[in-house]
Amino acid sequence: MNTIIFAVLVLGVMGLLFGLILAFASKIFAVEVDERIPAVQECLPGANCGGCGYPGCNGLATAIVEGKAPVNGCPVGGAASAEKIAKVLGVEVTESEKMVAHVHCSGDCETAKNRANYEGIEDCLGAIRVANGYKECAFACLGLGTCEKACPFGAIHVVNGVAKVDEDKCTACSKCVAACPKHIISLVPAANPIRVDCSSKAKGKEVMDACSAGCIGCGLCEKTCKFDAIHMEGNIPVIDYDKCKKCQMCAKACPRHIIEPWNTPEKVKELQEIKAKQAAAKKAAAEKAAAAKAAAEKK
Repeated sequence: MNTIIFAVLVLGVMGLLFGLILAFASKIFAVEVDERIPAVQECLPGANCGGCGYPGCNGLATAIVEGKAPVNGCPVGGAASAEKIAKVLGVEVTESEKMVAHVHCSGDCETAKNRANYEGIEDCLGAIRVANGYKECAFACLGLGTCEKACPFGAIHVVNGVAKVDEDKCTACSKCVAACPKHIISLVPAANPIRVDCSSKAKGKEVMDACSAGCIGCGLCEKTCKFDAIHMEGNIPVIDYDKCKKCQMCAKACPRHIIEPWNTPEKVKELQEIKAKQAAAKKAAAEKAAAAKAAAEKK
């Protein structure tokens, strides 16, 4: 009996001692958390997309409170989140330029040539492991939808064999930019409609043999620009949007029409029509397959 009582007392003393040690350690090693961080995090949409450049909404909230990121650093929440965060921190919101993703390729099913028939998983990462893809152009969009699957906002879709961005839905989260194994997607200013629709760094003849819509590196766009806003880099034009005046002279000069005002009403309508035709064809194919299956079951 005495042995049991002694064991209980020893355990009680040890529990009390360890409790005191833990309490002392919690005070010594306590990490102070700024109360503004959870308040700022509540103002964010909670997408945790990483488009801000930080590991999730908590990472961005911490950076904003610490002054390492602007209050409008969330591309998903936009102006609404920025205003709420500004009220929490008691600061003013500085306007930032809205960015959108753009796929620098126009090599669709009609213009880009294939050098092989690809039969594998519908994924660009898988396709490039086989001789860097099945298209003649080494820089072409493979159109297998890796970027589409990566987008959490349904803002990018494969249309006629090449990825296209719905700029109204795009939040510039950069998920598609990181997902593209060809590295042909970048963020561009939404307010400037001028886009370069090619990424090929190959020379003229090689481009013409691979794609009827590719840039041949003639440099007419660079020579035409009066504002020094476009330069040839590796046989492809690159626009300096800080200098670009949206005059569209480069687009008019381009003989291959790979520089175009992208988010115009005409372009949006054209994209909608192509998507509608593609959806109709997909529906017709599904109905045909269902009819064939029903006929086979009857037999």
